[in-house]
Amino acid sequence: MHVLRTLPLVALLAAVPLVPALQPAWSQEKPVKKVAKPIARTAYRTAEFRMELRSDTGTLARLSPNAEPAFDFVPGARAAERAEDGYVHLGDLNLRLRAPGGAWQDFASSKKRAPIRKLAARPGTLAAADITASMGAGFPLKVERRWATEGKAVALRFTLTNPGSTPVEIGGLGMPMVFDNIITDRELDTAHAQASFVDPYIGRDAGYLQVTRLNGKGPALLVIPERGTPLEAYRPIAEAAHAEPGDIFTDRSPRGQTSEGFYDWTVASKGFADKEWKNAGEQWNTPTSITLTPGETRTIGVRLVQAPSIRGIENTLVQQARPVAVGIPGYVVPTDMDASLFLKSTQPVIRVESEPAGALTATPAAPINGWARYAVRASGWGRARLSITYADNSVQAVSYFITKPLEQAVADLGRFSTTRQWYDDRSDPFRRGPAVMSYDREANRIVTQDARVWIAGLSDEGGAGAWVAAMMKQLNNPVPEEVAKLERMMNETVVGKLQVASGPQAGAVKKSLFYYEPGQHGDYYDPALNWKNWTAWTKKQSDDLGRSYNYPHVAAGHWVMYRLARNHTGLVKAHDWRWYLERAYQTTVAMMRDAPHYAQFGQMEGDVFVDILKDLKREGMAPEAAEMERLMKGRADHWKTLPYPFGSEMAWDSTGQPEVYAWMRYFGHQPQADETREVILAYDPAVPHWGYNGNARRYWDFLYGGKVPRIERQIHHYGSTLNAVPLFDAFRANPKDTHLLRVAYGGLMGGITNIDQEGFSSAAFHAYPDMMKWDAYTGDYGMGFFGNAYATATYLVDDPTFGWLAYGGNLKQQGGTLRVEPKDSARTRLFVAPAGLWLTLEAGKIDAADYDPASGRLTLTLSGKTRFTPAARLLVETTVAGARAYGVDDAKLERGAYTIPLAGSGTHVTLTPR
Repeated sequence: MHVLRTLPLVALLAAVPLVPALQPAWSQEKPVKKVAKPIARTAYRTAEFRMELRSDTGTLARLSPNAEPAFDFVPGARAAERAEDGYVHLGDLNLRLRAPGGAWQDFASSKKRAPIRKLAARPGTLAAADITASMGAGFPLKVERRWATEGKAVALRFTLTNPGSTPVEIGGLGMPMVFDNIITDRELDTAHAQASFVDPYIGRDAGYLQVTRLNGKGPALLVIPERGTPLEAYRPIAEAAHAEPGDIFTDRSPRGQTSEGFYDWTVASKGFADKEWKNAGEQWNTPTSITLTPGETRTIGVRLVQAPSIRGIENTLVQQARPVAVGIPGYVVPTDMDASLFLKSTQPVIRVESEPAGALTATPAAPINGWARYAVRASGWGRARLSITYADNSVQAVSYFITKPLEQAVADLGRFSTTRQWYDDRSDPFRRGPAVMSYDREANRIVTQDARVWIAGLSDEGGAGAWVAAMMKQLNNPVPEEVAKLERMMNETVVGKLQVASGPQAGAVKKSLFYYEPGQHGDYYDPALNWKNWTAWTKKQSDDLGRSYNYPHVAAGHWVMYRLARNHTGLVKAHDWRWYLERAYQTTVAMMRDAPHYAQFGQMEGDVFVDILKDLKREGMAPEAAEMERLMKGRADHWKTLPYPFGSEMAWDSTGQPEVYAWMRYFGHQPQADETREVILAYDPAVPHWGYNGNARRYWDFLYGGKVPRIERQIHHYGSTLNAVPLFDAFRANPKDTHLLRVAYGGLMGGITNIDQEGFSSAAFHAYPDMMKWDAYTGDYGMGFFGNAYATATYLVDDPTFGWLAYGGNLKQQGGTLRVEPKDSARTRLFVAPAGLWLTLEAGKIDAADYDPASGRLTLTLSGKTRFTPAARLLVETTVAGARAYGVDDAKLERGAYTIPLAGSGTHVTLTPR
């Protein structure tokens, strides 16, 4: 769900009027008090950075790469507005302490600052100070802080000493990590040039933060731990204005869609687990505490290091003697899929342990190119962790998620959504049935009303997500009973109710079927809900046709029905394939006609428009194809003129990029496609953690589609899978760039973790440590499952470092032949990277593929025919410039694909390079 953006929009399409901005209460930015007096700073020049420390507090006020001194990783430009007490900076410290048997007490250096006492600087030390006075009254420890240089790195160290006569337990030890992720008051272009995003690898002693620029360009910044400084937890620092009573670990900067906020690098977290997190799900790592005996000293610290680029992060970690883990195909492992874990460390591995015991089995295999290799197998279901202990007793945590075999997980989703979420109440005053509707997993019932009316209204993202997921599931895995229900929904509820069926606005889509009109339906509405918010749309507001983001959902529904009717026999019965393709086209035209304002931006699921256009061309529907191409080219030509054409109704967003990329590629604007790809990598990381690997940044959509509505970093919201789509395409164009494939597969598989053991699909996982669980609402999950169904595939790769690998399948080498058995949820797509060969089945399934690298020969083994699929439909494409074309012998080419009659089992298809 989107709201109107709070910052200036990018240039509008010609003849598209700018509509007034409607500010929801929770997205309004609060005014901040400006401090007029200048803040004195001391400047330093190190091997890689120009940095400045505030003279009064000794905290970091600037951190600029020497090569780009105008860029600042920290919010130095906001020094005036963030100068007073209560604003955290890099160099502050948060501590939760207790004496034996006592209660926890909190101390924060930023809460009420006191003069620091400067200390003599030793060689290599930039600045040293005793900051004990700033920690607050009654603070029982002594704290010294030092900024130093270590090679090219800048080190920040805190030395904690217990000067008393009794032990002190440290149950909360956090170093605020303050980087310039504030987009507030910035134009979109300015934000891409000046702001940064931070992504954590919460991996204990091997943990780190990567700070990447919004434009995707280097250098990137790494925050890596010194000895004894594990990244045990990544605790959000609450906004002071909305913090719980008594919470002093806060920051006064406003949070919102334009500012995610800051986090603590949390070394010890038991004190939080005992209090604020006691009702949460399991933490990423076991919470611990540190006890300082009388006279004991403990030093903790981090180093700030430059990586030349996002792709250079892992090599930089290796250069810094940090342990590096690479999981293939990632860290979401179905129980029937082989996985690998590669480790590189200066320290030998002593042991690898699974938590829970037996959930993951890591078996040593032959090392390769200096990397240790482990074969990983999974059993059970849910979160798991491998703990890797090295010879120096440091421990690296790699977080995994175990799923059912993917076909089974997807089958569960289809069954659950078309039964438990199936709504067909003939007495419903809003005429929402028959339909798949949003679901509340905690209450285990359909959400028939919510004050955010779209959630119960089948439209927008929070309301359409449930049925879009059910519909997209049929694209690769149709079940006749499910298809029949969804066909009823499209013909009885979508067309004519949600979508205008005829007349001058035919094809236009409403914002919601549910609405708030107490004068008409006064007895229906739950008085416990807040109907006085802007989200309680009236019927007039819900009937509005001007919201383009609603159109791809409906277009995708028609398109899936077209594909099922065209490529299978007897599955779709109410209309023929042409009727559905015409409706998909009509929906596209209506979006441009009736919802032009938001259509200037990339749409989530917008890739479907590209396929609708291609299908119009393949079907010989030339007038429709020409008109659609003209409309889409107008959008693409506009995007081509913008430095960063990724605007939306939001100030910054991560959902328009996939469609922008798709049309840039389609119309041959490769430089703009490349720019889009790099921007995606800026907010879509590759880290050894199932939650953050491929997790495209999102932190506000719980407000609009979740049961718990708050600003919070979301794990595998729909952006993960949608942003995987362009990365997969970019990899197929350049198979040497394996970083793209790793991030894409992380996002693709991340979207599967939202499906629970019965098939309920959650909007996203709550990453804040006071929750650590899936949201109870379906919400906008279906937008992400669109990406999963649209892009899921098996990839056969000859990796320059790790050798032959399969992403999404199990690989065996038999002499000079490679045999891959797809285990992805579709088994309809295969990419053979060395040949640049991209195979897509519109009908039929791949049981196995045998590839001979020497000759380039590929033999597919297809599943047997079924009642609804008597023949396979195979599209063959070479995606790499200069690669040899492939063909299928003795097969009929129809509408750009080979039609292959299927036998009862084991149909073999041989492809040879021409």
